[in-house]
Amino acid sequence: METRLKLAYSTCPNDTFIFHALAERLVNMRELAFTIDLADVEALNQAAARGIYAVSKLSFAAIGHLQGRYRILESGAALGRGCGPLVVARPDFDPAALAQARIAVPGHWTTANLLLGLYLEGDVPVEAMPFDQIMPAVSRGTADAGVIIHEGRFTYPEHGLTCLVDLGQWWEDETGHPIPLGAIAVREDIAPDTALNANRVIRSSIEYAYAHEKASDVYIRKHAQEMTTEVIRQHIALYVNRYSIQLGSEGKMAVKELFSRAASSGLFPEVDPAHFYVA
Repeated sequence: METRLKLAYSTCPNDTFIFHALAERLVNMRELAFTIDLADVEALNQAAARGIYAVSKLSFAAIGHLQGRYRILESGAALGRGCGPLVVARPDFDPAALAQARIAVPGHWTTANLLLGLYLEGDVPVEAMPFDQIMPAVSRGTADAGVIIHEGRFTYPEHGLTCLVDLGQWWEDETGHPIPLGAIAVREDIAPDTALNANRVIRSSIEYAYAHEKASDVYIRKHAQEMTTEVIRQHIALYVNRYSIQLGSEGKMAVKELFSRAASSGLFPEVDPAHFYVA
């Protein structure tokens, strides 16, 4: 008998690339069916606080706040090197004033905001807004600086902005680990065998995407209408990698380091990362 789960992921090209084959049922669904929603990652983070989705893309920072409510799947993660959030500002901004600046972030529970707090060594006041509104806000001066994610890494010069800090590079220099940005998580009340089946379907969907790289073009474009083809390709190449297929021990060590530093800095409670993974 088929089990139906509510699934949510972001509209970003890395997620639509990963989930296209699942959404179109081009892989073995293992007696699962999915009702699918797409939304901004911070909207998904906040939906998880209400337990809306059985399976959802979440920021690792959000997962740290959701102890006992969601567990991490091995497949579907966004984790890597050279792919972290950037802090940007107008060219006349004084970097020494960053700690006192009006900083726009893509959500309070995003890993981008968590990294900013780790970098500035505290829970700094920020203004949360949808990620696509951050660069325009900084350009017009309603924010002094902004933490940008996704395709913003490639397009911020078009807004007349300069990069103050590469938070991903800072993380790599500090820890030696790749930066854990987001993962696919399953609600705690979902049966373990169902959760494992969901993970297998997601992995199959990623493997299909790599084997049929053009097959997802229309699906990706449908949800990324304002991006050029080149930016879409750069985005996927940056955020979909071997950690997306399987987080593995190296990925889990990076997550453990992120959770440990966040707890030590008082940015969220102590967590035991071992309890966060589907066995």
